[in-house]
Amino acid sequence: MSELPTGRWRRAAKVGRLAATQAARQAGTRAANVARSDEAAQRALEQRQIEAAEQIVAVLGTMKGAAMKLGQVLSFLDVGLVPESHREEFQAKLAELRDAAPKVAFKDMKRVLEESYGEKLDHVFDTFDPVPIAAASIGQVYRARLHDGRDVAVKVQYPGVARAVRSDLQNMGILLRLMKRMAPGLDPDAIGGEIRERMEEELDYELEAANQRTLARIYRGHPFIVIPDVVTSLSHERVVVSEFVQGRRFEELESASQEERDAVGEVIFRFYFGTMYRHRQFSGDPHPGNCLVLDRDGPLPRMAFLDFGLFKRISDEAAEFELETQRLGIEGRAEELIDHMHRGGWISDPSRYTHESILEQFEDLVGWYTIDADIQLTPELATEVLIQMGDPRSRHFDTMRRETLPADHLFGRRLETLTLAVLSQLRACNNWNAIAREWIYGDAPRTELGRQEAEFYAARR
Repeated sequence: MSELPTGRWRRAAKVGRLAATQAARQAGTRAANVARSDEAAQRALEQRQIEAAEQIVAVLGTMKGAAMKLGQVLSFLDVGLVPESHREEFQAKLAELRDAAPKVAFKDMKRVLEESYGEKLDHVFDTFDPVPIAAASIGQVYRARLHDGRDVAVKVQYPGVARAVRSDLQNMGILLRLMKRMAPGLDPDAIGGEIRERMEEELDYELEAANQRTLARIYRGHPFIVIPDVVTSLSHERVVVSEFVQGRRFEELESASQEERDAVGEVIFRFYFGTMYRHRQFSGDPHPGNCLVLDRDGPLPRMAFLDFGLFKRISDEAAEFELETQRLGIEGRAEELIDHMHRGGWISDPSRYTHESILEQFEDLVGWYTIDADIQLTPELATEVLIQMGDPRSRHFDTMRRETLPADHLFGRRLETLTLAVLSQLRACNNWNAIAREWIYGDAPRTELGRQEAEFYAARR
């Protein structure tokens, strides 16, 4: 078994928690120096990236219903593919599209509710606050009280948004062709089909309610993960009603102690990654707005997770393929890793990879949870991972831009990247590999949260 190359994650772990930022700067400098070896070619490539990115924003800007959701789905473009000189401008444009929630009067939202229930709103709810407590990409969330005294969250779909989104999805081909200019190995038909299927499902709130019920059942009684129960009788195609939960928002954690941020980060990591690999299904939308820190009733942090519209189920074969990829990379079995990824459709031409390059690529992309050491995650490190995924400055750009991502694994990689982004905003520190080994290898837990979770699953069995 060969040893993994000495890369930035090992450097970050060796010099300690506070060295993470410096490690990212060193890695970014190294990548930039490689890119400067052919300045003329680099300038031409960057110009193509800029033109494609500008056209993507222009296409999104013509959309009426899907721009917000597509902006979220394509959020890896924020950093990963746009040259640094234009990145801030591009991020601002994409953020504007993502955050541009429709301004819909309550009387119009009330009409959707009363059409769904076939009766007046005050017959269904005891009280209903007309001021929304949150805006989703295709709907708004309100607080209400049932006649039996229960407080509930009511998610209502914007009127006409389903028709607008389906119309907008016809432009997906244009977007994906533009993305193919950035990443020539992309399979637009396969990726487009997967995105369309997930977004069609997200329009069906009855399906979202079913997803939430499934996870609520899986995690009922869990020591630190809470999924609000669905009120099935009041949930319809355009309305989801669920138990109201109240807690601290993600932004309030910025002033929390490092110890608390580390513990919250572990809960987030266990929920998103653990659900995917233990239960073969997951919420594809890790986002600060979908996490609430609840009041403690013991020594462990407790968190509620919300919004299960963008949801994905994966086969045992797809999950085991990813876990075996992680095992081969962790163990430094380069030749087997190249062959495994080739057979799985992740690598088209194995001859372009050396044993050293495949292990360097593996560590650059997933070293944060595959190296057995404490690593503090920071926004700088998250940015560097995105750069290595496909930015022209990446030392892997020449090989990776010619590869495609099998469609069935697309939303798993989105979960991976966005979970990293959330943990980085927390600046959480942990031995993420020690946690991940519980589902990668079936190892015994090394943390108190892990031991509590193991007891929960043992009792369920």
